[in-house]
Amino acid sequence: MAKVAFLGLGVMGFPMAGHLVAKGKHEVTVYNRTAAKSKSWAEKFGGKAAATPKAAAEGQDFVMACVGNDDDLRSVTLGADGAFAGMKSGAIFVDHTTASAEVARQLYAEANKKGFAFVDAPVSGGQAGAENGALTVMCGGDEAPYKKAEPVIMAYAKMCKLLGGAGAGQLTKMVNQICIAGLVEGLSEGIHFAKKSGLDVNAVIETISRRQVRLRVRCRMDAQGPVDLSCRSTPQRRKPAGHGPRR
Repeated sequence: MAKVAFLGLGVMGFPMAGHLVAKGKHEVTVYNRTAAKSKSWAEKFGGKAAATPKAAAEGQDFVMACVGNDDDLRSVTLGADGAFAGMKSGAIFVDHTTASAEVARQLYAEANKKGFAFVDAPVSGGQAGAENGALTVMCGGDEAPYKKAEPVIMAYAKMCKLLGGAGAGQLTKMVNQICIAGLVEGLSEGIHFAKKSGLDVNAVIETISRRQVRLRVRCRMDAQGPVDLSCRSTPQRRKPAGHGPRR
């Protein structure tokens, strides 16, 4: 069991922090900009609520964050009341925000100056993935702190991988978003072509989705846009000999 702080209790952070208690059995302190949300979380999961990011981070082994953007991330990490002001030497900050690689590198450098570690770790899987503890986590940073953080992260993840140095997690998330954008564009162009050609779009989609080898696509959305893509070729199952339709 570890002492963990979690900053940001939105649609993603609220269940993620909950898994740290319910599945990870960790001692968890939370902070949210809206204090009522922190109180609600503490009542539901039995953890503690702090008034500031600094207070939440004090004495913790790990501090996780999942906020809105670069500016939100800086606001909960830097300054007199930021988490970095309260973190102890040797602690590890894990950022699950979908943010820029630039801010990840900035905070990584700042953390090193203060004697603790920073791992950028954006997630894929959306609200459903967070609620089900089945997120994919893309990480950047140093190997030693990553290895310590991975077992904690796995309380709400199905996949977690270190992909390089500081910023590599955010860059990998960008690759994910680029793939999503290309997929959506291709689907839109195909549907537009079908309409312009006078085809029954529903019939076309039904037909091409039932070909011998199908391309299955899952695309999840959250407040920050599409975040999850899985795509695989799936052969149709053939009926065993002797079980075909009677003539």
